[in-house]
Amino acid sequence: MKFTLKSFLTGGLLMIFLSGAALADTKIGTVDLRKLFDNYWKTKAAQAAIQERAAQLDKDDKAMKDDLKKGSDDYQKLLSQINDPVISNEERDRRKLTAEEKLKQLQGSKTAIEQFERQAQSTLGEQRQRMRDNILGEIKTAVNAKAKLENFALVLDSAAETVNGTLAVVYNNGQNDITETILSQLNAGTPIDVTKPAPSAP
Repeated sequence: MKFTLKSFLTGGLLMIFLSGAALADTKIGTVDLRKLFDNYWKTKAAQAAIQERAAQLDKDDKAMKDDLKKGSDDYQKLLSQINDPVISNEERDRRKLTAEEKLKQLQGSKTAIEQFERQAQSTLGEQRQRMRDNILGEIKTAVNAKAKLENFALVLDSAAETVNGTLAVVYNNGQNDITETILSQLNAGTPIDVTKPAPSAP
């Protein structure tokens, strides 16, 4: 029994030692994904394109609302003209019919504006998501290539947070941080005006 216990303890200590040795040989890198995303020139170009698109949608929305306001004013004038005591009954009936048609148009315009605004929000949301996914994909490709080149077994996001809002990486001495290297690679082809949309791939 003593021999078995001794063997077990010896084996356990050996496994701990080997695990520690294996961990010591594991090369781990870090990268600040938030910094890469925010400072990548394609992010700025994509954000500029989204802002331009949002501004155009706002302009179109305002034009539609201005037309609705004008139509509403015209409708109110029609209503006031219906009660004009000097007009004939036939004219009064004609104006009532005109007012009813105008009201239907206003209701249709209001519905169209609501649909336009919902679609605009959806369009912008999808555009933002595509931008985010595409850029993060490019960043991941660059990080993976660098990690393989440096023989990293693992690369951690030093900017990642837990569900509690605390940093996931508690300590990082920066020795194997590849953020600046990756950022330099990503921004090597930065155009003069980054506010222009990123060129499409050939």
